[in-house]
Amino acid sequence: MALSACAPQASGPVYAPAPLAGMAAAPPPQPARTKVALLLPLTGQNAALGQSLLNAAQLALFEQGGPGFEFLPRDTGGTPAGAAEAARAAVAEGARVIVGPLTAQETAAVTSPARAAGVPVLPFTNDASQAAQQVWPLGITPAQQVRRLVAAANAQGVRRFALAAPNGALGRQMAEALRGAASDLGLPAPIVETYPAAAAPGVVAAEVARKIGATDADAPAESRTEMLLLGESGARARDFAAGLAAAGAAMPPLRLAGHALWGHDESMGQQPALAGAWFPGPDPAARGHFDGRYEAAFGERPARVVGVAYDAAALAARSVRNQPPEAPAQMPLGEVVLGADGALRLNPGGQVQRALAVYAIAPGAPPGVAAPAELPGGAGF
Repeated sequence: MALSACAPQASGPVYAPAPLAGMAAAPPPQPARTKVALLLPLTGQNAALGQSLLNAAQLALFEQGGPGFEFLPRDTGGTPAGAAEAARAAVAEGARVIVGPLTAQETAAVTSPARAAGVPVLPFTNDASQAAQQVWPLGITPAQQVRRLVAAANAQGVRRFALAAPNGALGRQMAEALRGAASDLGLPAPIVETYPAAAAPGVVAAEVARKIGATDADAPAESRTEMLLLGESGARARDFAAGLAAAGAAMPPLRLAGHALWGHDESMGQQPALAGAWFPGPDPAARGHFDGRYEAAFGERPARVVGVAYDAAALAARSVRNQPPEAPAQMPLGEVVLGADGALRLNPGGQVQRALAVYAIAPGAPPGVAAPAELPGGAGF
């Protein structure tokens, strides 16, 4: 796939009058192009990732860009100051949309110059606190993940949920999402247990197991938690699950669930207490197709985060399609767009919905799909 030829090319014969004797032929004027900025860490510690993000954006341009569409790649250096300067330069050059930057800190630095110019921003961060009018964080947020888990579990009859997570931004976002999801579905208020981030998870697990009624076989069913969400990953998640089992929590009937990072760690299946535990993730079919197309184009498998650059570039291309080069971008609010990780939808106020699947950990085998990818139907996450 020759992505160097992504830019629209003229087709068919081109006719021009013969030049006068002694005069060179003037080149034909180039048509005005609609410009979209790409704010990427092309230098610094994330430079290799920045190149992969650029590759994914180019793939989106090749597959979904229309005539008269042009990217302006600009280096952020991976810093907020660099991102702000790149945004100002891109706006001055006439960019109608900003794709990127990578992190929440860079996003916060970009929003001021972008908002002043009326230019929408499609950053790659999954920090939902960066969402605002004309700013749509496209990473898979904790709230999206929690709401998908609750919806899938409730569809199987689960009504009582709990969360155990360290104090911090992740725990707060998961707790808020869990309370909101339970309320929306008319379910009992969930139990939320937070603890210091430095606490040993195996020790904390015993106290959590007691508080959620997982160790009392004689407790009435209505007092027992049916699904416990863990705001931990890696070795800490494995230790927490082992601590629950050591405290006498029976799994089942208690089900465990986590967040999308579990899907990046093959060692999760090595902890017997996590057998059958759920975690959310991208639509497997859509992601598989994207990985295959990316590998065919660039000769390597993309990192998981790279897909969000494809999504942002595809949305940007749609927002300026059939628009004059100087016209404001028309973001496709409410439309379902197929991205690298599956279907997604932009809503007002910077809110993004994603069609997430639910996976179940299987010891000695890849995780299986417990619930297919499903796009929420209402506004919000």
